[in-house]
Amino acid sequence: MLIGEVARHTGLSSRMLRHYDTLGLVRPTGRTSGGYREYSEADLERLMHVESLRSLGLSLREVGRALDEPGFAPDTLMDRLVEDTKARMAADAQLLARLQDVRGAGPSEWSAVLGVVSLLRAVESDNAAHRQTAAILAGEVRVSGESLADALLKEPDPNVAGALRWALAQRPGGIDRLSEGAADRDPAIRRRAVTALAAIEETAQVRSILEKLLDDSDPAVRRTAALTLGRRGATVAVDALVELIGAGDRDVEAAEILAGHEAHRERIVDLLVDRLGADPDAAVRSRLVQALAEIPGTAATSALQKYVCDSDQMVARTAIVILDRRPQD
Repeated sequence: MLIGEVARHTGLSSRMLRHYDTLGLVRPTGRTSGGYREYSEADLERLMHVESLRSLGLSLREVGRALDEPGFAPDTLMDRLVEDTKARMAADAQLLARLQDVRGAGPSEWSAVLGVVSLLRAVESDNAAHRQTAAILAGEVRVSGESLADALLKEPDPNVAGALRWALAQRPGGIDRLSEGAADRDPAIRRRAVTALAAIEETAQVRSILEKLLDDSDPAVRRTAALTLGRRGATVAVDALVELIGAGDRDVEAAEILAGHEAHRERIVDLLVDRLGADPDAAVRSRLVQALAEIPGTAATSALQKYVCDSDQMVARTAIVILDRRPQD
């Protein structure tokens, strides 16, 4: 088969076939009676091998080595090609997100397009002040919640993160990104995710994510999830709030939230006493007594009376003072 026929059958240009010949990748081994080079079946098979390897992303030099060097191992090369492909996919995903943001902003002129692009770039600036300004402006422009969530999850500066949380709370979207962040291996990213979720209006999806975080390995994540769910009346957070009181971690706030759960006061009192009442640490029992002081009703009053004779004088005195000032149930 002559070069023109090969070009027609393979879709490769005659120029590319000659280039392969020059590099020694595919050299026609036959000759016609007129002296023209002719591709044999073996040549065409090698040509198909070259194109197959090129489709994987190999350079022409790498293709030649793969075909001609007996000791050439593909492992390292395949690893590199996989990483290169992942990098390209990540870059494409980032470009797609940016294009969707620009389209979502509904620009009618190129100047508006450039304005949105500049804003998105500013959110990713190395300068924290620029990022904060961009985040504030993003709350006024229709930048997608997904992009704001992505920026927030990687934002280390607390002031910028606060501006991004405010901007994110102004619009729907971004919950799926925050859900991914809430499951990240890095606790810092999970903290950013849960703090953002705490600032967003409650939905079934938001509550579900926060409930899963009640068992998170990071105390700060558990705390934020518990306090947020507790303020929203979720009884599933009661156990975690009791643990916060025991640990002295935002215990006053946790006690005030528990006191607001009117329908479950007796159960809450029982939990507090069962978990903390016999703790050998007097500081824990002191926090228990102060938490009981926040809860109206006979159950809390009865529990407080048990600590009037506590072995620790400070705990006992605190219980006496609280009972003395407590209105009659």
